[in-house]
Amino acid sequence: MIERRDLAPGYSISRVIHGGWQFSAGHRLSQDELASSIDVLEASAELGVTTFDCADIYTGVEELYGRFLRRWRSTSVAVPIQIHTKFVPDYAALERVDRAYVERIIDRSLTRLGVERLDLVQFYWWRDEVPGMEAAARCLADLRDAGKIRHVAVTNLDVDRIRLIHEADVAPVADQVQYSVLDRRAEHGLSAFAQERAIGLLCFGTLAGGFLTDAWLGAQDPVEAANRSQVKYRLIIDEFGGWDPYQALLAELRDIADGHGANIGAVALRFVLDQPAVAAAIVGATRLGQMERNLEAFACSLSTEDHARIRVHLDASAGPNGAVFALERDRDGPHGRIMRYDLNVEAE
Repeated sequence: MIERRDLAPGYSISRVIHGGWQFSAGHRLSQDELASSIDVLEASAELGVTTFDCADIYTGVEELYGRFLRRWRSTSVAVPIQIHTKFVPDYAALERVDRAYVERIIDRSLTRLGVERLDLVQFYWWRDEVPGMEAAARCLADLRDAGKIRHVAVTNLDVDRIRLIHEADVAPVADQVQYSVLDRRAEHGLSAFAQERAIGLLCFGTLAGGFLTDAWLGAQDPVEAANRSQVKYRLIIDEFGGWDPYQALLAELRDIADGHGANIGAVALRFVLDQPAVAAAIVGATRLGQMERNLEAFACSLSTEDHARIRVHLDASAGPNGAVFALERDRDGPHGRIMRYDLNVEAE
């Protein structure tokens, strides 16, 4: 059975969330894969994955989810679907972000999704040197109070930045951050803080763009990345220590999976779901059959010894170090150079 978690009073989500980033431009989906996208989303919902994640800046994904919602409501109205989206104002436009800008983006998301209220909006602000983060968060809270948003959350924000938002009298119910057996930056203060403030961590990258699956055990280091996910998470493998330590971790995960009749991805997912403050893990699936393999995590109960065996590799790893998203915020570094910063320009 798929586990659920109350993210806020009266708001229960599935602990595996179907992520939408891999449906966006840059992932080189074939025409057949694009044509079957709604079938893939519907298959997840039929399995009990009732929570889906997208973003204003994932090109084409809010519109895709809107089409999925319309089909789902026409056939399965008894099972409600939750759509989580984001509000990420453009890097170049931060000086001009005002209440009208915020409302334009939110209204556009409502239109794209075809809903009267957004279930959850996750907020990010690119630049500390540009004032306005707290004011923008306050605008989102006002739109929540006006009925356009059900819950306000944040994404990729560390403890210091969330504190500033709290000081603006906005209490986010969740923080979406990267967290996996390869990337434990959330454990550098954020997890404990989130527990204290009743903030649920919604964790992406738990399968590292597919690198934490059986398909990569014993494989050679790829010469060329197949998509944006592989570009992003191959850099995380470098931070972890490189290809050999990563392969040693995969072999350990495979041995643990053998003891549970599971796959590597299920063990990697279960490890994250077992961590304090983690409300859910976000996983991508663009083909039929993928989500079923991910959901084996709910039939996999890791022992204290299993966790300790995994931690041996993590404690020996080189990184990644620092706070969540610190590497990605550095525009001159390898992680920052692959980011896309101005995808809401049409809101101007």
